[in-house]
Amino acid sequence: MYIETIDSPADLKAMSLDELEALAQEIRQALISRAKTQDEHLSANLGVVEATIALHYVFDSPRDTLVFDVSHQTYAHKMLTGRKEAFLDPAHYDDVSAFASPAESVHDPFIVGHTSTSVSLAAGIAHARDLAQGTGRVVAFIGDGSLSGGEAFEGLDLAAELGGNLVIVVNDNEMSIAPNHGGLYQNLAELRKTQGASANNYFKSLGLDYRYVEEGNSLAPLIEAFNQVKDATHPVVVHIHTTKGLGLEAAEKDPERYHHVRGLTASGEPHAQAVSWSDLTVSHLTELMEHDPQVVTVCAATPTGLGFTQDKREAIPAGQFVDVGIAEQTAVTFCAGLAQRGAKPVLCIYSTFLPRAADQLIQELCVNSLPAVILVDKGSVYGSGPVSHLGLQDMALLGNLPNMLYLAPANPQEYVSMMDWAVDYTQGPVAIKIPGGEPYQGDVSSKVVPSAQVALVGVGTFFSVAKEAAQALQAQGIQASLINPQVISDVSPQLAETLKAHKVIVTLEDGMIAGGYGAKVACALAATPTRVLVRAFESTYTDRMDPQDRISQARLTAAQIAADALEALHS
Repeated sequence: MYIETIDSPADLKAMSLDELEALAQEIRQALISRAKTQDEHLSANLGVVEATIALHYVFDSPRDTLVFDVSHQTYAHKMLTGRKEAFLDPAHYDDVSAFASPAESVHDPFIVGHTSTSVSLAAGIAHARDLAQGTGRVVAFIGDGSLSGGEAFEGLDLAAELGGNLVIVVNDNEMSIAPNHGGLYQNLAELRKTQGASANNYFKSLGLDYRYVEEGNSLAPLIEAFNQVKDATHPVVVHIHTTKGLGLEAAEKDPERYHHVRGLTASGEPHAQAVSWSDLTVSHLTELMEHDPQVVTVCAATPTGLGFTQDKREAIPAGQFVDVGIAEQTAVTFCAGLAQRGAKPVLCIYSTFLPRAADQLIQELCVNSLPAVILVDKGSVYGSGPVSHLGLQDMALLGNLPNMLYLAPANPQEYVSMMDWAVDYTQGPVAIKIPGGEPYQGDVSSKVVPSAQVALVGVGTFFSVAKEAAQALQAQGIQASLINPQVISDVSPQLAETLKAHKVIVTLEDGMIAGGYGAKVACALAATPTRVLVRAFESTYTDRMDPQDRISQARLTAAQIAADALEALHS
């Protein structure tokens, strides 16, 4: 196998074109084999194998800097930069992150997991090089819908003015995660149709030089194009047309479904997922839209991950599902516009991507008190994996914005009720924190025990844990009140009165300590003798940490909560 002989990109330089093509097929088969058992971004990686080989064949990483946008398409890059064992040997599958990581290799300049950043990052590197009169070429690799993000335009606009050596590879596979949305992609289609010859050229209109490569999955034309532009003294866009999912027939036919898989069945199908919170979101929102034509669901390029697969999107009445592309700021501002004219927008978004629109949340929604609903998905220790995709900051963000009401349901029935209420609420924006883990089906009503000295406050995901902890305390003769706060953007005076009648309060929440709900409870009771124990996650960035390990470290298991409550009570 050729791949076994590759320890660094330098090993590619002596290989013939035939050998490089054989290497490409070995890499592709390794990606498919690994995806059979791993949680992977598959189709995006399959589509860029040749482009990655050609980049490393022509350029000289790490002296030349390669910046991959989003970096969920860096698996071939990792295999060529000393990390091949993580893709060839199942015993080493967990050795690498799903995204770029400087801790793994000098060939990764940044931790990157969010979109539309590569051109701005690369422009910064190139400008610093020029200021220092340094050397080294700089390449930005952008695709999979990342051009639809506003920062991509800003980066291209900046790059054209700065000048200097900068190669921008636009990987045009005709897809985002789902199909592309926006007028920009009509221009890419026109450029593909005319082999890059159309006078209507988005990139040239910004002042950028431009090359087109139709055969973006063929090594010879890629190598030729990269050699032509590698020493350019001005920014150049190389627009390559590739096939997402290439090498796996099912992924080529349905690249959206194979964009992110959690293992493959024996027949090569992505594993079916258990009934989830996302399923509940989709089914109930669809029902709401069918009954009320003013309800509009909005997402920012992640419909499948939110449960809105293509078949489910097609079942929604026309105009009531809008995918704005990878543009979270526009998603929030678009919702504000909808609300101002009487529509009922519901934004579905991952917790990790929500802070990208922080200014719009403040200015457009909260300052104007506009009635939009925000469903925050994967904002849980159970949904967080790579460091770039941690979803634990949303409580600190949304829970502290004036005019924003943040709700935390603890079971499916409560979630549905909150959606129904929020859609018709007119006084301002309402966010709902979708729980993580398996849906809890038990009773989630608060139970205040007269004369109880301990109160356990379980927020959303962790209400069931609070309930278990109360049972553990009861087994030791200690009665505890059990509180489901539901509203997590403030502590009402009534709840504060209830809580201060106890000697010890323990708050449990699925978020970071700093700025979270427990901090609000502690502030509300600061002038009382009641002791408040805040149980949440440290405000640190962790990479691929097992959820149960992190829960134990935060002392958020039922046994730990009960033990800590007892210790605080007796001290």
